[in-house]
Amino acid sequence: MTTPDPRTSQRTSAEPLPSVLTVANLVYALHAFAIVVGIAGAATVIGSFVMSLPSIAAVVLNYVKRSDARGTWVESHYRWQIRTFWFSIVWVVIASILFVTVIGIPLAFAILGFVTLWLAYRIGKGWLRLRDHRPMYD
Repeated sequence: MTTPDPRTSQRTSAEPLPSVLTVANLVYALHAFAIVVGIAGAATVIGSFVMSLPSIAAVVLNYVKRSDARGTWVESHYRWQIRTFWFSIVWVVIASILFVTVIGIPLAFAILGFVTLWLAYRIGKGWLRLRDHRPMYD
């Protein structure tokens, strides 16, 4: 007989309210919309993601509503979404610092390209796992 992992059993013990799932879906949709705006617009995808109103609204919504998800498997999605936003900001700051030097410009563009792919991966993976009612970290 195996004993359950207390970290996993605590997160998956309660079934989330429908509103918690709706908010998580809305946040993924807002982030995806910000990426599409970045692709379709003149700005960079990462710049659009970090500085756009949809992504800022999404992360604010995450912080306001994450207490509703505590103790459910959806809590891991809220954490995933928040970390995606903040790590993308860290990479934008690093790329911006590199951009001010002539030698760092190609590296800055490479970082921005990588982060764009990373964002698409994180949003896609998270949204698919949410659709399948699976936590992010299992």
